[in-house]
Amino acid sequence: MKNQFIKTRKASSHRIDPLPKQFQFALDLTILTVAFVLAYLIRFDFSIPPDDIRHGLTQLPFVLLLQFVALILSGGYAFIWKYVGIAEIKAFVIAGICSVLPLLMLHLVLPDNFYEWRVPFSIILADTLLAFGGMLSSRVLWRAQVERLHRNYEAVNGSTNQRKRVLLVGAGRAGIMVSKEILRHGEIELEVKGFVDDDPKKKGLTVNGIKVLGSTRDLLKFVAELEIDHVVISIAQASRQDLRRIVELCERNSIKVRVIPALYEILQGNVRINRIRDVQIEDLLGREPVRLDEEGMKRLLAGKVVMVTGAGGSIGSELARQVARFEPSALLLVERAEFALFNIDRELRAAMPQVSLVPLAVDVGDEARMRAVISKYRPQVMLHAAAHKHVPLMELNPIEAVQNNVLNTLLLGELAGEFGTEVFVLISTDKAVRPSSVMGASKRMAELVIQHLDRRFNTRYVAVRFGNVIGSAGSVIPIFREQIYKGGPVTVTHPNMVRYFMTIPEAVQLVLQAGMMGEGEEIFILDMGAPVRILNLAKDIITLSGMKPYEDIDIVFTGIRPGEKLFEELETSGEEVSRTRHPKIFIGKITPYPDAQTRGALKRLAALVKEGDERKLRFFLNQLLPEANLMNRQNVTEQIEILEETPGFDIEPDDELPRLVSAAKV
Repeated sequence: MKNQFIKTRKASSHRIDPLPKQFQFALDLTILTVAFVLAYLIRFDFSIPPDDIRHGLTQLPFVLLLQFVALILSGGYAFIWKYVGIAEIKAFVIAGICSVLPLLMLHLVLPDNFYEWRVPFSIILADTLLAFGGMLSSRVLWRAQVERLHRNYEAVNGSTNQRKRVLLVGAGRAGIMVSKEILRHGEIELEVKGFVDDDPKKKGLTVNGIKVLGSTRDLLKFVAELEIDHVVISIAQASRQDLRRIVELCERNSIKVRVIPALYEILQGNVRINRIRDVQIEDLLGREPVRLDEEGMKRLLAGKVVMVTGAGGSIGSELARQVARFEPSALLLVERAEFALFNIDRELRAAMPQVSLVPLAVDVGDEARMRAVISKYRPQVMLHAAAHKHVPLMELNPIEAVQNNVLNTLLLGELAGEFGTEVFVLISTDKAVRPSSVMGASKRMAELVIQHLDRRFNTRYVAVRFGNVIGSAGSVIPIFREQIYKGGPVTVTHPNMVRYFMTIPEAVQLVLQAGMMGEGEEIFILDMGAPVRILNLAKDIITLSGMKPYEDIDIVFTGIRPGEKLFEELETSGEEVSRTRHPKIFIGKITPYPDAQTRGALKRLAALVKEGDERKLRFFLNQLLPEANLMNRQNVTEQIEILEETPGFDIEPDDELPRLVSAAKV
């Protein structure tokens, strides 16, 4: 601790303070004067006639004053010299133009008897280039000198540890920003030894004094030759395949690999050394960024009263964050879990103080309370994310699943229609497709409720269906990380278990996009990309944690739990869906039930919930939904046969199956 304190004192004592304003003005005045004199000398081949000397001396104070004022107004003195960069050049260009235009106008409009005030065209041009180019050069030279002194100081007085030799993968915009950041901070124990980039046109070029060595095919050769300690993937939009290939290559050869921040941070210029982090499983599952209709989102949300139910959950909280970006007139956060509501309310107040937030601790199934809330605030947009979603847990609590997912959706939807809500969006799930669980069946019934309500009220009711989201509460990735932290084993239900994954921000952005596009009664289906084998996911997380599967951390199989399927379906193939104008959103061609049948089914479900007879409830859902299979689930063999027909998907060999153990043994 003492040594660290001494280092901090040394570093702080070496800081180079900004140049005093008086010195800046004096230096600029000298440069402007020299530039003007030099322009006259060039104009007359270094032999100025006496009359023109007199004219030049008359013009000099006026020209200097004009250039000074132009530089001040353009922001030339608003930045610190040692941080000058490309962005600051704009100020000098603007100042140059602003000073040239008045001189040109005076030259054209002044009569002949004011000849001594008319600066010749050639001198105006030469003086402007020399003056502003000289002032900009002085700042660049000062920055270079500061950085040189800083590096020299750190080399002599910095940490005694040897600098880590770094190879940057990607010599594009993001790579350039990362290299600049490393070079700027001499105190950081990193030394960039080169770029690697698959663009053959960049090979042999130099970026920030750092050479582009070759392509990623030769990555291991460069690592060995240059004794590289770290590989940093500095590609803003690295595809999942490229990222996985580089990570696996590095991990197999015990090379530490790291990654830069997300694309939106780079575009905002937020690349910082302390943001370069280890590769996470979310990076390997990442997809192309979603492109939103920003104007459409503004029309949907800006200046509106927006209600988000389940606002403390993983999906609901992200919905609240995304909605807040568009500055609604009021954002109603409905959540029955007090601490979750406290957290999202506090976060949004700190991040977006301009947004009017109304935290509401209320259960969406409380009719009297919800009626009072909706009557008071009159939400124009309602985003219904409150739901029970844990499949095995809802198999043990089917009454609660139907009450919350079906009957509460009906209650909230009817209140929305009664009080004139413009749009009501239900968050649904891929488990509603041919449901094998009570949770999936309850969400399928909620979709039928939405279609039924759309025919009863003027409100636009739509449902949005998607699969698993990365990092949501209770999802598999946090569970795997916790198991690894405890030393294992990592538990997987079945070696051929497959799921779709999407990041929470991407899912929420597409939900809002679908809500904006919906005309009513649609069931939107999001493109979830390629399916991911849970076993491979477990292996990846173990590897990224610096350990080896089956050696450092064991993987055991617990068997498929009640209500689970080996794979989930989204109905995104063939004639069952139609495209929308957004490439990642489809409309499911799902025929709604007749109103009389839906009303009768809902009354029967409400009666069964009140009776509390779980067996009758399960049987009724199975009969009501012909595609459901709640009583006699498909066995594993049948599911594997279906999975084998999935293009590009290989089934794990039978020798993996003996590793199956019961949940009780685990």
